[in-house]
Amino acid sequence: MSSNIIKVQQEDFDISGLNALIRDDSGSHGAIVTFTGIVREMASGPGLLAMELEHYPGMTEKSLEKIATQARERWELGAIVIVHRVGKLSLNDNIVFVGVASPHRVAGFAAAQFIMDYLKRDAPFWKKEITEHGESWVAAKDTDLKRADSWDE
Repeated sequence: MSSNIIKVQQEDFDISGLNALIRDDSGSHGAIVTFTGIVREMASGPGLLAMELEHYPGMTEKSLEKIATQARERWELGAIVIVHRVGKLSLNDNIVFVGVASPHRVAGFAAAQFIMDYLKRDAPFWKKEITEHGESWVAAKDTDLKRADSWDE
């Protein structure tokens, strides 16, 4: 049986170690697709000092597990790994890792994109940007909401 590894944590993650968790020794999965999100400057301009991410413990992990289950209902997948950081993060720090194993690349790419799109819409995370001019909570982007909604069409 294929496994889901879901973690919400403050500490950084090792991308190569997470990639190894996805690899299937059975030889039945020929594709591993991963995505790593990092803290970047804001679209509105430079000046970001840090980002603070909060979540709803317990509910967040259940939400991520549900997203992984939904991906499995759409595609034949091996291991799924989702790791999301919380706490105060600086520029270029890792925020999120999504990785999937699948028999073929097309399913792997689609599943990873689906997981990220649903995570951005459905997972209870809140982001606060800390800039040279103060702090502000970040609202969900319409484009992120539309991307997730597009899977339902």
